[in-house]
Amino acid sequence: MSQKFTILFDLDGTLVNTAPDLMIAHNHVMKKYGYGERKLSDIRKLAGRGSKVMLTRSMNELAELQGKAKKTDDVIDQMTKDFIDYYSKNIVAESTLKKGVLDFLNWCKKKSIQMGVCTNKQEYLSIDLLKKIKIYDYFDYVAGGDTFDYNKPDPRHLTSTIEIIGGNNKKSLMIGDSETDSNSAKAANIPFILIEDGYTEKNNNEIHHEHLVKDFTNLEKIITKYIND
Repeated sequence: MSQKFTILFDLDGTLVNTAPDLMIAHNHVMKKYGYGERKLSDIRKLAGRGSKVMLTRSMNELAELQGKAKKTDDVIDQMTKDFIDYYSKNIVAESTLKKGVLDFLNWCKKKSIQMGVCTNKQEYLSIDLLKKIKIYDYFDYVAGGDTFDYNKPDPRHLTSTIEIIGGNNKKSLMIGDSETDSNSAKAANIPFILIEDGYTEKNNNEIHHEHLVKDFTNLEKIITKYIND
């Protein structure tokens, strides 16, 4: 029996446009702690490394702009808890699937391709989001930012997920939208497909990738080449 092909997906900005709901939760917390709100374009640049990193970066930027003191670590931890509490209750208020995702996932299932999610979002939030947006059952495993003792850009986030699924690194690839995804795939020595307009400050040409796509429309053509190799 031949080894099945495995595809790993990032979540935020890749499978799902989560920025609107992240922005709402972010602004709720920032307002509570005396900071200004951020625009959707700001959130897209700040997201991708987990909620605490996003809030810390945003708070530091706003503190400089507004001439306010930066919060201590214990306050940032509380801000993160407040963010997660609010976000978990409003996780799919405005989030939507990226164009072509559902058709692509159905195609993968028909081709018996194994699929996993590797995201720096907390595991329980990732599973909840995937269930509420109705694509959870497509995936063989979901690895969140707290699933292992390491996460992206550490390549083990990817390789451990592939191993759990029963895949082979040499018959796997990663789809993501940022340098965090790219760096983890490159370190794991698996091909990387970059989704345009990701949650990152980098330009597309600054992020290593084998393929650049606008969304999931007609992505089957690229995957078929890897399956047939």
